[in-house]
Amino acid sequence: MSEDRLSRVFAALADPTRRDIVARLAVGDATVGQLAAPYEVSIQAVSKHLKVLEDAGLVSRSQDAQRRPRHLEAEVFDLMTAWIERYRRQAEERYRRLDAVLAAMDDENQTTINKGAAS
Repeated sequence: MSEDRLSRVFAALADPTRRDIVARLAVGDATVGQLAAPYEVSIQAVSKHLKVLEDAGLVSRSQDAQRRPRHLEAEVFDLMTAWIERYRRQAEERYRRLDAVLAAMDDENQTTINKGAAS
């Protein structure tokens, strides 16, 4: 996944309305009208949100007779998860190293205290 596409995905998900649309599409496909129903905005406004999600590759549209339901493209989330996971592992490794340094410092302090008490 190119950085440019990844940027578009994260930018698309930065908007709370688009995140809500994605959450609703995770339950099942829906038309623009169905997606617009709970919002106090026009169908055109929801269509613009869907266009951003489509451009990012998060949503696709299919044709079912006269309906054009939107569909969540879950594989994009697999790619995002892999990208996030790489940085999570790096952060986890840094925390492990920090824990080891702090434990060594604690052991060193305990040894110093015990030597002082024994004198």
